[in-house]
Amino acid sequence: MGFFILLCVAPLLYLLIGLWQWAFAGGDKSCYILDYECYKPKDDRKINTDFCGQIITRNKNLGLNEYKFLLKAIVNSGIGEETYGPRNVLMGREENPTLDDSLDEMDEFFHDSIEKLLKRSGVSPREIDVLVVNVSMLAVSPSLASRIIKHYKMREGIRSFNLTGMGCSASLISIDVVRNIFKANKNQHALVVTSESLSPNWYNGNDRSMILANCLFRSGGCAMLLTNKTSMRKKAMFRLNCLVRTHHGARDEAYGCCMQKDDAEGRLGFYLGKDLPKAATRSFVDNLTVLAPKILPVKEVLGFIVFRLIRQLNLGGSKKRGGAAGGGSDAAINFKTGVDHFCIHTGGKAVIDGIGTNLGLSEYDLEPARMTLHRFGNTSASSLWYVLSYMEATKRLKKGDRVLMISFGAGFKCNSCLWEVVRDLEGINVWKQFIDNYPLKKIVNPFLEKYGWINNEDESTFKIPDEHLPKI
Repeated sequence: MGFFILLCVAPLLYLLIGLWQWAFAGGDKSCYILDYECYKPKDDRKINTDFCGQIITRNKNLGLNEYKFLLKAIVNSGIGEETYGPRNVLMGREENPTLDDSLDEMDEFFHDSIEKLLKRSGVSPREIDVLVVNVSMLAVSPSLASRIIKHYKMREGIRSFNLTGMGCSASLISIDVVRNIFKANKNQHALVVTSESLSPNWYNGNDRSMILANCLFRSGGCAMLLTNKTSMRKKAMFRLNCLVRTHHGARDEAYGCCMQKDDAEGRLGFYLGKDLPKAATRSFVDNLTVLAPKILPVKEVLGFIVFRLIRQLNLGGSKKRGGAAGGGSDAAINFKTGVDHFCIHTGGKAVIDGIGTNLGLSEYDLEPARMTLHRFGNTSASSLWYVLSYMEATKRLKKGDRVLMISFGAGFKCNSCLWEVVRDLEGINVWKQFIDNYPLKKIVNPFLEKYGWINNEDESTFKIPDEHLPKI
């Protein structure tokens, strides 16, 4: 009887899913990315192995056990030796940052990337109708958006938004703001600016759940120019097909797993709790549940629904299909039926591995995120755009390809969107000077070779050798 009901319901489900996709198909098609510019800080801001050692030994609150913990964290992080840090840390002033340190850090990014983007696109600052700036850990008055408007002499009627506290998923939130404005206003240009301020947020305590952020986060940023002008469609790089936002802030463990707070000694830092993986997984699954029917073929979605119904009716086994989008041993939707490229937030090696496992992705699929993490580190909300730049630099992106972006952020949030490549892309971007060195056949971390002796030290007799003492 149950099987007969299933046979009757299946065609109806197919029709309903098809109608759902048709209803939402045109919702976001008027939002295009004309161009974008990822920021490459100057080489004098690079943090290599030797300098990392100096920064760590400058922190007088750390002991041997913390050194061992940090060594393990850095070795397993997937981060290389050419990432960038804020100037006040490079100058040895991380314990006493000033407001000027933060503003100078932002200005250096703004004046470089926005300048290059507008010049290359041929759009003048006064043609910008919408400005959205997201920098989570820095709130100043006047706002950073106002700072950009003043510097570039943008017009008086510009709609400006300054987002803070949104975490690593903030750039897709900014895109969503633009998308909604575009729905109500025609012939618009929008500038989205995404970055993070590390100058005032370097942790100087010894709480392991907070010092981990120092190992992962690095300086970076991206400026994006978007439009809904139909006359600009052929010049565009990407078209937004779908965007889904998931927020689990109502759940205590999700809200508290990733947040800015004081440690037991009153030192400000960014806390990464043990509940973070669980919160990320739950928000990820909920996000994909909404996303899948919008971007995947009806046949794939229906097949998954039918499989789940069969299991519930105990009419079938547990044979796997495709990847493992829901985790575990259940059958899962194969996202590769609707996605050609996966643009994954570089939150760390564990984040990339976890998404790869859950979606059944290959090493080829994960390569852009792994190489971006190695070269630039976790640049917070801007990291997605470095991953996208890698895909472009390696000439992966062809007209008609679909790119899925997946990001996570404090709150706890999971945001995703699907872009369609409008034209074949040339690949000249932030990677151009060193793309020939990638992909790396093996990611070698020199920290263990240089500092592995720490693991053999005894706490009662430990003393930092003179050659490893800070030089600043």
